[in-house]
Amino acid sequence: MWTNAKTIRAYVETLKRCQRCCMGTLWRGDTDRGKRQLCRVLSSTSKPKWRLLFFGTDHFAVESLKLLTSCRSTSEGIVETLEVVTLAGDVPVKRFAQENHLPLHSWPPDDVNGRFDVGVVVSFGCLLPERLIRKFPYGILNVHPSLLPRWRGPAPVFHTILHGDSVTGVSIIQIRPHRFDVGPILNQQLYQVPENCTADELGGTLATMGAHLLIKTLMSLSERMENQREQGQTGATFAAPKIKTSMSWIVWEEQTCDQIDRLYRAVGSRIPLRTMWMGRTIKLLDFTGKCHVSLSDQRRNPIPGSVSFQKDSNTLAVCCKDGWVGFRSVLLKKRLTAADFYNGYLHRTQQKNTLCQMAEGQFFSKKGEIEVHQMRKNSKL
Repeated sequence: MWTNAKTIRAYVETLKRCQRCCMGTLWRGDTDRGKRQLCRVLSSTSKPKWRLLFFGTDHFAVESLKLLTSCRSTSEGIVETLEVVTLAGDVPVKRFAQENHLPLHSWPPDDVNGRFDVGVVVSFGCLLPERLIRKFPYGILNVHPSLLPRWRGPAPVFHTILHGDSVTGVSIIQIRPHRFDVGPILNQQLYQVPENCTADELGGTLATMGAHLLIKTLMSLSERMENQREQGQTGATFAAPKIKTSMSWIVWEEQTCDQIDRLYRAVGSRIPLRTMWMGRTIKLLDFTGKCHVSLSDQRRNPIPGSVSFQKDSNTLAVCCKDGWVGFRSVLLKKRLTAADFYNGYLHRTQQKNTLCQMAEGQFFSKKGEIEVHQMRKNSKL
């Protein structure tokens, strides 16, 4: 029946793993049918074939779903069946599932009893209840784009860039009920963050990395579960909330050139950086980074928010806490180049000498704009 000793040893080890996993399901209260499902997965072949239910929504999740789909399509693949749960609306995961004829379930899924061995969650955004997790003999895995326990939460990639982390990675964990991103770690892979990397670039890289790490984890899931490790408290952060418009406001007197650079690389592709000018919101576009400015008028001592038009580079340079940063265009009522904004708005104010009039040639944080408004009001009394 067996051709060599190596095959015999592999078969015996497979049966041992099956016995251990069947015993391991007792704590979850699984039925005998659940145990038979584990035996089916492990004893049928040395490479398991998983019946898998995938939960996801966005482009980050699509990368894992793509690779799982390709694993289902080949005889050497590790996926026997693949079905998808997603949220309402025209989300990327739903489009991919429809285009590739994958069975779709709405959230929350109905009949999953006995139909799946393991679940996979990637960028789903909904807390899975314990009663659902219990229905998967191997539990539910999560692909998370950070080195947990750092950057728990829904936007770890953005916060990695925003806080200037030099190293990040992806984690494969088991879902635990009641709280996000706290389950035991099954696998991790480190990644050196490239200099000047944006959140979009980093997210794309980690999506691909996470998809391949997920496949590796599924190929040896029994061993990974046996050797799982709980997340420690050292370095644990829950401070990776979703990106909001309020994060895009620049505080010139508090933020350094590097901090503004990281803010732009973290959120700029989705939410333009913002400042105030004469009571109006201005969106700052086409960031050029830190720049050197030589002021022709040495009598003026630049303060945070001061604006200088750099004709040679067609850039608006703005003074912040420790230097100058540049932007090539702004959005007021419409998009304007730096030259258009300077010639149409700033040039006349920078020729005036009163404190109030000079303030009209500066950008302000929201707090600073309130103070300027009061100054203008007092000047009219």
